[in-house]
Amino acid sequence: MEHRVKVTILEKKLFPELQAQYCAVPNSGKCTCYNVGDEFMFYRNEERDDYWHMGAGTLIKSGKPDEGVLLSPGTMHCGTDGVPFCSEAWDAISRYIYSGLQGGAIMHGWMNDDKIMIACCSDGTRPVVFKIERIDIDD
Repeated sequence: MEHRVKVTILEKKLFPELQAQYCAVPNSGKCTCYNVGDEFMFYRNEERDDYWHMGAGTLIKSGKPDEGVLLSPGTMHCGTDGVPFCSEAWDAISRYIYSGLQGGAIMHGWMNDDKIMIACCSDGTRPVVFKIERIDIDD
């Protein structure tokens, strides 16, 4: 059996009071790397191994970009060809992706379906919420 992992961007939060107080760019707004509704599909088989490329080229559906978001220099839509996931996001969700690609339970006993995990990146002023889902493919 082959296992794939689908990652969906559920929500993006913004804490402007924290940005105003602590960030070098106090009005930087929501994360520019992801859009709500983005979907990514991770494969790990003889033909491709998306885990070891940190999600570059896994974007299968693009959500709607936010209006009025300041783009940082070099910021690109994560998951497009050649663009890996943001390092803060990857650090938070890669363990769940790896477990799912191996066919393991992503979060047994915590979620009502152990093939699904809801997680977020560690950006404290503008976190992104991810749904990570193992998909089982019969041979």
